[in-house]
Amino acid sequence: MRKTTRRALLTAGALLVGLMGPALAQEKVLRIGMTAADIPRTSGQPDQGFEGNRFTGIPMYDGLVNWDLSSADKPSVIIPGLATEWRVDEADKTKWRFTLRQGVKFHDGSPFNAAAVVWNVQKVLDQSAPHYDPAQVGLTASRMPTLRSARAVSEYEVELTTSEPDSFLPINLTNLFMASPAHWAAKLAAVPAGVTDARQRSNQAWAAFAAEPSGTGPFRGVRLVPRERFEMVANRDYWDPARRPKIDRVVLLPIPEANTRTAALLGNQVDWIEAPAPDALPQITGRGFRTYQNAQPHVWPWQFSFLENSPWTDRRVRHAANLCVNREELKTLLAGQMEIPKGTYPPGHPWWGNPSFDIRYDLAEAQRLMREAGYGPNRRAVVKVLTSASGSGQMQPLPMNEFLQEALRACHFDVQLEVGEWNAIFNGWREGAKAPGARGANATNISFAAMDPFFGMVRFVATSALPPASNNWGYFTSPEFDGLVQTARTSFEAAQRDAALAQLHKRIVEEAPFLWVAHDVGPRAISPRVTGVVQPRSWFIDIATMAMN
Repeated sequence: MRKTTRRALLTAGALLVGLMGPALAQEKVLRIGMTAADIPRTSGQPDQGFEGNRFTGIPMYDGLVNWDLSSADKPSVIIPGLATEWRVDEADKTKWRFTLRQGVKFHDGSPFNAAAVVWNVQKVLDQSAPHYDPAQVGLTASRMPTLRSARAVSEYEVELTTSEPDSFLPINLTNLFMASPAHWAAKLAAVPAGVTDARQRSNQAWAAFAAEPSGTGPFRGVRLVPRERFEMVANRDYWDPARRPKIDRVVLLPIPEANTRTAALLGNQVDWIEAPAPDALPQITGRGFRTYQNAQPHVWPWQFSFLENSPWTDRRVRHAANLCVNREELKTLLAGQMEIPKGTYPPGHPWWGNPSFDIRYDLAEAQRLMREAGYGPNRRAVVKVLTSASGSGQMQPLPMNEFLQEALRACHFDVQLEVGEWNAIFNGWREGAKAPGARGANATNISFAAMDPFFGMVRFVATSALPPASNNWGYFTSPEFDGLVQTARTSFEAAQRDAALAQLHKRIVEEAPFLWVAHDVGPRAISPRVTGVVQPRSWFIDIATMAMN
């Protein structure tokens, strides 16, 4: 009897261990509901705005320079990535030397070196290069507009050349992700011999690369189903031990509608959603999900057109619009998921500059300015605004724009909303207000990250950034502003550069080429199973340092 009992216990124990084994070894999968309507490009230079950088750029790739996303308490700054140090040539400030990190390998096992950097610069800048990819150009060139070429100095040193002295270059390079030349060459070799056109062969190689990407990042892409899902698995050999993933697999799901995202979270179909529906926050937290938000350098604006016949060419009208919006009411509508702006940068920021125009709610002053500009009950300012139903950083675009539409009525504005698909509107940002894609709009609603001075200011007011070079969508031009940009760009000492940027921001706020509506706080709701979440003061977030229970 004792032997039978003992045997039964041993058998039961073995069965229990057998059942526990798979459970203990169960893959830890993080499922993320994005605001994007499609999977951001996976071939190295993502689309879908900066949500693409957040979810298919930073996890799978590195730049020469990366963002430090490790702190919730201080602004993100640039840190060494695949370059360990860099310096401008004092004799010729159009040339920069970058010392590269040694021992790094791409996901396919090939080495990262100076030749790989040259190859990645060529993919977006050199039209004669066999791997030049027009699909990746618009997503990159406008974010580092002065970069012109790269040259390998040695195996682990590269020289980058700009069209003019540009102290912003190291920050801009956070947007150039390093893809594997060897992996692309292997995909090119697999293109059928019957395809003889060089451009078609390159396009097919890039399409195959996108389905099986190879970067140097902490995650490796393994499955792409366009418009449905993208899966990444942990790169256990990642070069930075502090960012070697603890999560086994990440699944990205495009869910552009806020209520649908929220339902997916509450229904346990995803573990994480971006921009939850504000009115569902009590239910989300009541069900035990954690919510995260933090002030970040990210602006939700209308960007004005300065073309002939646009009402926004009159500064009084621009000021009136900024004074006509009760942002406290909007913040209540969004359940607190925003901060109230005083410009692109807040007071106390090194680039603030103390503008003379105070962005606030002052209905009487707004109405006075409109009367002075010739508008009133019998002559209203008709404005057409291009917006989207969702998208990267767009927060809650339809409710927010409908709020603005109603608020501005009190100041003699008639606002027409033209709703389009997010990625099309975003891609048309560089085409400008004159392009057919603008649909006759005299304002566009595209949010933007502002941690980079080029991103936050220069690309909207510099003559050199007029379409199609960059995002001066509204054709704002001013010799004064061009001079301020030049001073900032050619100031290589930090204090001098900050002073020049503060003066530039001061003048931008005073001239008001935007209706500053909100600063995003990056709201997201995440399962309590996900631990180690750091919500930085940045538009980006680092999945690599997170874990799951």
